[in-house]
Amino acid sequence: MGDSWSRAEGTQTTLNSPLPPNLDPLIDLRGVSKRFGQNVILDGVDLCVYPGEALAIIGPSGTGKSTSLRIMAGLTAPDQGEVYVRGERRIGLAEDQRKPTGIGMVFQQAALFDSLTVDENVGFSLYQNSRLPRRRIRELVEERLEMVGLSGIAHRFPAELSGGMRKRVSFARAIMENPDRPEDNRTVLLYDEPTAGLDPIASTVIEDLVRSLQQGRAGGGSYVMVTHQESTIRRTADRVVFLFHGKVQWDGRVAEIDTTDNPLVRQFFSGNVQGPIQLLG
Repeated sequence: MGDSWSRAEGTQTTLNSPLPPNLDPLIDLRGVSKRFGQNVILDGVDLCVYPGEALAIIGPSGTGKSTSLRIMAGLTAPDQGEVYVRGERRIGLAEDQRKPTGIGMVFQQAALFDSLTVDENVGFSLYQNSRLPRRRIRELVEERLEMVGLSGIAHRFPAELSGGMRKRVSFARAIMENPDRPEDNRTVLLYDEPTAGLDPIASTVIEDLVRSLQQGRAGGGSYVMVTHQESTIRRTADRVVFLFHGKVQWDGRVAEIDTTDNPLVRQFFSGNVQGPIQLLG
């Protein structure tokens, strides 16, 4: 991808991108910019997600990581730039598309329907859009809940759950699929801080599940992970993109985290308060 200049230090940083050759991207952001008020969140970002890829987007808080996911998912429109999904330019938001986008998202906040039970939340898409019998949907719901370590809570309401449990319910909802319509199933999953607020054991359950879901999909699934947790980055990602000041400042393999001379990456993983990343007043 060539070189980029870090505005924090005015120094040149190498973007050593491990992009797969001869593959068409599933999601392609081209020159995407987004601002909220006077704050420029994304500034001409180019970013691709490829088939079978496990990508982590990292960086300090407030640098556009979650915004990037929402633009990929079609929940937020860019101010400038183009978004392509499977080679077709997306016009409008996901809700404006005529066919399923094949993109699912696990939100940073669980975003559950408070008035619905866990069963109704996890099985929501099937209850609304499929012809499966209710009994079959309940079986599928219980399977997903078991996968995230929450068997036997389908009858509860979100208010009866801890924050970590609600997050895992949200995860179970995102991975729900219709066995009768595999063509509608999600081929790209977007995870926004899926292990934030979870204890180490629950985090490991989710990390292992993310990997097993990818490996269990025909042809290999793809996902994009936004996270601050080092264990989640190292256990779930193959490729890492570092966002800072609205731009991609580094793009490399997980193994390169420990060898790169990029000052942003080195400071991020060391936790050193001295460096180009400075906390706002």
